[in-house]
Amino acid sequence: MVMHISGFDPRERLRAVGLRVTAPRVAVLDAVVTQPHSDADQVAARVREALGTVSTQAIYDVLHACVNAGLLRRIEPAGSAALYEARIGDNHHHLVCRSCGTVADVDCAVGHAPCLDPSDAHGFAVDEAEVVYWGLCPNCRADSTSAPEKSGSSPIEEVARRP
Repeated sequence: MVMHISGFDPRERLRAVGLRVTAPRVAVLDAVVTQPHSDADQVAARVREALGTVSTQAIYDVLHACVNAGLLRRIEPAGSAALYEARIGDNHHHLVCRSCGTVADVDCAVGHAPCLDPSDAHGFAVDEAEVVYWGLCPNCRADSTSAPEKSGSSPIEEVARRP
């Protein structure tokens, strides 16, 4: 799913947080805005399409700097590489497909951050709740309902039964 953030100007955003405007930083932000929930390898591939040769370390350095500056959000669904998105500051949550790994944004159902209150905060000043919903995306659900039923026996047993 491609999402464009209206009015997103990477150069302005970098300057606003005190980061120097460089071609790799602009390309990384463009890549994440164009294709949210990308891992570092996916971001690197898009940056290299735009700029040519850029080291993997440079990509990681830019992602790290942008996350620390609050320009990008890093999410880490269980069993997945870290994913990056430019939708920040609204405490939204995520839907993750158990089958293909597709990630989709879902708005907080309750309201503003932290959106959910723990039954016991243990003295913490809670300012954010990270919720991940797991299930099957529409494509995987369609694939699972259209898949032929299994006979219950292995292919070896099927061959053994043939005359």
